[in-house]
Amino acid sequence: MVTSIAGDKEMAKNQNKTQETDASVDEYLMQIENDEKRADCFRIREMMERIVGAPAKMWGTAIIGFGNYHYKYESGREGDFMRSGFAARKANIVLYIMAGFSEYEALLEKMGPYKHGKSCLYIKRLSDLDESVLEEIITRSVAYMAEKYPE
Repeated sequence: MVTSIAGDKEMAKNQNKTQETDASVDEYLMQIENDEKRADCFRIREMMERIVGAPAKMWGTAIIGFGNYHYKYESGREGDFMRSGFAARKANIVLYIMAGFSEYEALLEKMGPYKHGKSCLYIKRLSDLDESVLEEIITRSVAYMAEKYPE
């Protein structure tokens, strides 16, 4: 049926590019060449598993995500995505703070050096930061996502 094929193509086109996979989180982390960055990523994994209350899962080939939520926009587009996550990039560790940062400016001022985009927090190393402040930001973001997208 032509409409079915067209519908399938439309649905595939609207799906998130980054999907949860069965790839090994440990294998991904062990491939990080820089010892300090690898240790930081293991620490962030532990922190996020504890805060989110969900095990680490690979999303795509290079993002570690925790928990998930289902969204549906007014446009009709819907899908699933992680509640929080991070990735080890060449220059930085990127933490995905899904709630954004508008409510966290005062905390960010106390955290230590960082840069951020809409939902991405870029850090160099945990030793530069007040980890308790980072944990508070992640905790508040996860709580916001749980309220906005209850399971």
